[in-house]
Amino acid sequence: MPQFIIQGGIPLQGSLHIHGSKNASLPILAATLLTDESCVLHNVPDISDVHAFIDILKGVGGEVSFEQGTVHVRTEKIKNTTASPELVKHMRASILLMGPLLARHGEIELAFPGGCVLGKRSIHAHTHAFTKLGAEIIEKEFAVQARRKKLKGTHVLMSEASVTATENAVMVAVLAEGKTTIHWAAMEPHVQDLCQFLVKMGAKIEGMGTHTLVIHGVEKLHGAEYTVTSDYLEAGTLALAALLTRGEVTLQGIVPGHLDSFWQKLEEVGARFEIKGDCVTLKPLPKGEYFKPVEQLKTAVFPGFATDLQAPFSILLTQAKGKSRIFETLFEGRLNYLSELEKMGAKVDLHNPQQATIYGPTQLQGASIKSCDIRAGAAMVLAALAAQGTTHIHDIDYIDRGYEKLDECLRSLGAKIERE
Repeated sequence: MPQFIIQGGIPLQGSLHIHGSKNASLPILAATLLTDESCVLHNVPDISDVHAFIDILKGVGGEVSFEQGTVHVRTEKIKNTTASPELVKHMRASILLMGPLLARHGEIELAFPGGCVLGKRSIHAHTHAFTKLGAEIIEKEFAVQARRKKLKGTHVLMSEASVTATENAVMVAVLAEGKTTIHWAAMEPHVQDLCQFLVKMGAKIEGMGTHTLVIHGVEKLHGAEYTVTSDYLEAGTLALAALLTRGEVTLQGIVPGHLDSFWQKLEEVGARFEIKGDCVTLKPLPKGEYFKPVEQLKTAVFPGFATDLQAPFSILLTQAKGKSRIFETLFEGRLNYLSELEKMGAKVDLHNPQQATIYGPTQLQGASIKSCDIRAGAAMVLAALAAQGTTHIHDIDYIDRGYEKLDECLRSLGAKIERE
């Protein structure tokens, strides 16, 4: 299996343009199934999850090409409403097929999605919304089936502010008859980006960026050309890499408002950074100074602190002078990476699966460690960049699922990182 070998202690220097958002690209790719016309998507990240999702689209009848960040896709006819169980079981985002196939074709059977190591993730929020909009749900031993005769707009109170369930509900509602109001909708940047794409396809959506979406169903959607938003999670991760190595790095092509809670936490720890337009420049602390600890790093749905940035930010807290508390509210498996971090010398108290205390500052040491999930894998890369000596990171397939050529990006900034 491939691994990263990283020589730590080298300040990053230079500038980098942020890639397109993985979490926006996948639902937007799914939404192309809502029309029989061609769609062109730009700024799509070249990562393994995107390639896997494209394979799923091809399996249901899509004609898809992907080159240099641009995807051309057309599904003139839905040929198969039972997506490949092997692909589905390895990819949680495959749940996003349900909404568009139900809306356009009338039925879908999907194996229960897998690919997530963060604990069991229920599909109840999805099926609840589908049922409210007029679908019939049949849960089998290893799969779930959804079918409809007629979709009708209604009042939908989401059972939780789930991102993918909100995206599925929206993709059904845009082709339902009449008006749909979705309350407690997720409002993450990637949900907003999907809505913007659907509007370009001819959908009528109000309230984007709020917890209440109002959707007026249309009879048919058309093809569209769209540029996917930049990846705020990649931006946050690379910003932390610059701060941890005491380098000076400018990140270009960001949407600052997507990271408001992240900037607030950086201010709290005393980090030096400057935002101008769609760029942020990270600057090193003066020699001899340390970051400040935080009273609590608590994850929450947007616009709260993103769970996907909790592990990377925690690496910065190992370099803060004092104790910092972490409270992961969304996924019970998010703190598994702390045992790997301890192998590098970090001082951690794990109180329960969702709460921990980090004590700093600690000089991390190179070690042989592994990626526990996509974001924890990125956190291990950050730890290795800040550590003394050489670190070997295994199971980097997780990292490749969510970050486009992370090793190449870091090398362009001066990091000593090799893929073996």
